[in-house]
Amino acid sequence: MRGVGTPALSLLGLISLWIVAAALSADPTVLPQPWALIGPFWDELRSGELLYHLGHTLLRVIWAFLLAMTLGCLLGLVMGRSERVNQWLDPWLVVFLNLPALVLIVLCYLWIGLTEAAAIAAVTLNKVPNVTTVIREGARALSPDLDALAGVYRMPLMDRMRHVVLPQLAPFMAAAARSGIAVIWKIVLVVEFLGRSSGVGFQIHLYFQLFDVGMVLVYAFSFIAVMLAVEWLILQPWERRVRRWRLA
Repeated sequence: MRGVGTPALSLLGLISLWIVAAALSADPTVLPQPWALIGPFWDELRSGELLYHLGHTLLRVIWAFLLAMTLGCLLGLVMGRSERVNQWLDPWLVVFLNLPALVLIVLCYLWIGLTEAAAIAAVTLNKVPNVTTVIREGARALSPDLDALAGVYRMPLMDRMRHVVLPQLAPFMAAAARSGIAVIWKIVLVVEFLGRSSGVGFQIHLYFQLFDVGMVLVYAFSFIAVMLAVEWLILQPWERRVRRWRLA
């Protein structure tokens, strides 16, 4: 119960701060009170607009997340296990780590067009270097004793990956996933803001043009709530589970 109570109290503190700030501004067009968003939120939910745009954004987040995790884990594992490959790819990794997300988004739109593929590619390319860096460090930290044991018993490659490599990499994968989902959905909103006709980012762009702070907050907090649910119900329990063997 304590584990649930502390985050709840923390969120209540944040909402209290919001209420005080809105009262001090005394201008709902600048910062409305939290309860003032209930009506607009319900209207958007009842009309289906909110679920429609949330669904599109969530689908882009899922695709980009799966692609970034898959490519990043493969590259990180190879770079961490092979020094020669690491020497070749490390300069590329440094370049992409320091390339601004906005530049990659604009280039993908210019080269591929204002398409769904360009949007997902832009988000994926922005996240792959971060996942690769985390997994590379995990691959370098693999136990040589366990690796030697697997060699002595001549374990097949798939069995070695399943029983030796992946359990040791799991905490690093969990860390990459938790940080990745937070970064990916933010980049997805920028991608939608710049070049899509659906999604939370598109709606925020629309209401930004109308100077409607309330509707911007409705869409922003709606998707934040979805991401918090993913974090608390999926990622955190998974991370605790994959770390359990280290504490045994």
